[in-house]
Amino acid sequence: MKFLSSQRFLMIYSGVLTLVFAGSVLMGATSTTRNASFDQITVHRINVVEPDGTMRMAISDAAEAPGSYFRNKDYPRPDRRVAGVVFMNDEGTENGGLIFGGSKDKDGKVSSFGHLSFDNYDQDQTLVLQNSQDATDKKATYIQINDRPDWPIHGLAQTMRREGAMTDPAKRNALLKEFFKTHPRGSHRAFLGTRNDHSSELVLRDPQGHPRIVAKVAADGKPELQFLDASGKVIEQFPQGVKH
Repeated sequence: MKFLSSQRFLMIYSGVLTLVFAGSVLMGATSTTRNASFDQITVHRINVVEPDGTMRMAISDAAEAPGSYFRNKDYPRPDRRVAGVVFMNDEGTENGGLIFGGSKDKDGKVSSFGHLSFDNYDQDQTLVLQNSQDATDKKATYIQINDRPDWPIHGLAQTMRREGAMTDPAKRNALLKEFFKTHPRGSHRAFLGTRNDHSSELVLRDPQGHPRIVAKVAADGKPELQFLDASGKVIEQFPQGVKH
């Protein structure tokens, strides 16, 4: 009887030790994962979220690129198949991003692009930094500043999704044409960069988007400064007599 009692005691003791050990491991694992440190990780996508689950940033390859986020919901964007980072505001709505890429085709022609932008609240890009090179060797690098209207861009996006215009260019153009009959457009306000013709240019526009001051250095190195009225007519020019 004493032997059986000893055996029972050892079994209970062993079980208790096993539970204590398992609990310690699990608690340790939980603690470690909240403050993990890695030398290197390999992933297709990383989602950065707030404690309540609100999406704040998505870092991804092209295959796992997110769609358009609005109020913490991801709406598909079949046209967005690029690697980069998408930024979301406090409400989980997209408000900017960084994308990049480049390749060489079977004929040896290269293309490359990089784009960083920031948006107004529930609107489109107001600050853009971009570089591009296409297969015909056209190159442009610039900073652009835009004004945006106050109407919510997600309303237009919802209409386009409902009408199936997201993947149909003809339907998209027709819908936009009709929409802008009753809604003000945004306008470019400032541009500084290089053009496809290898010139460099600074363009300042009025609130309606009309160029008013243009400072340009042509591909051959000739400088030019123009002042224009709202209709696009040159009212002052330096040097005088430059023909276009």
